[in-house]
Amino acid sequence: MLLETDGLVIREKPVGESDRLVTILTRHDGVVRAFARHAKRFKDKKNPGTGLLCYSRFVIFRGRENNQINEAQVQEVFFGLRGEIEALSLAQYFCELAEVVAPEGTESEEYLRLLLNALYFLSRKARPRLLLKAITEMRLLSLSGYMPDLVGCRRCGTYESPRMAFLPRSGQICCERCFHTPEEGKEPAVWLPPGAMMGLRHTIYAEFQKLFAFTLPPEEQKQLAKAAEQYMFQVMQRSFDTLQFYHTVAGEEG
Repeated sequence: MLLETDGLVIREKPVGESDRLVTILTRHDGVVRAFARHAKRFKDKKNPGTGLLCYSRFVIFRGRENNQINEAQVQEVFFGLRGEIEALSLAQYFCELAEVVAPEGTESEEYLRLLLNALYFLSRKARPRLLLKAITEMRLLSLSGYMPDLVGCRRCGTYESPRMAFLPRSGQICCERCFHTPEEGKEPAVWLPPGAMMGLRHTIYAEFQKLFAFTLPPEEQKQLAKAAEQYMFQVMQRSFDTLQFYHTVAGEEG
């Protein structure tokens, strides 16, 4: 059976002297893993299209035990990521997170669309990296069924407050007044001013066409990024090597 699909290579692993095992986020079949025979050879036609972060048009033979890439025609390679280690490491983190949360064998166009747009803006330095990171984390988790409830305070329902406590453990928010009541308890919180709270809501509720169309002052970008990352840790219950490396090269606290 042949599968013809567009897809983004989100992981590549050398196999032997000349082969690659690649993990592809496809448009309609989710995450697909396939061998690219001789793809490490420079002259092989599959070499350019099966590298990490390549968006290509694939023809894949689906066998009983494994899949094999017959063709890989490059559509986009995101050259802007290649020469900057910080941007490249963040892109690799996006790919690793997507590999964990994206489905296999089913529709995944929204996942692919999200990653392609995030990589586009990242490669062209068209959006602040902290915003791209928060958007990608929160939207990937929401697509995967882990959308937090950010409509209003979990106790009184208020929509706005001078500060809102985002509670990564439960994926809810609490206004400042309710948070300090004895009944509320002391769940760990990330405190967000109105701008950062707006940004967090935007990452999960905005229409896709408007998803990347907002900005925040640098300090509120940091607060938003902290909230998104803490939520990711709570949902996934694990860390990611690519994320730790990104923090190292970016000089940020993880």
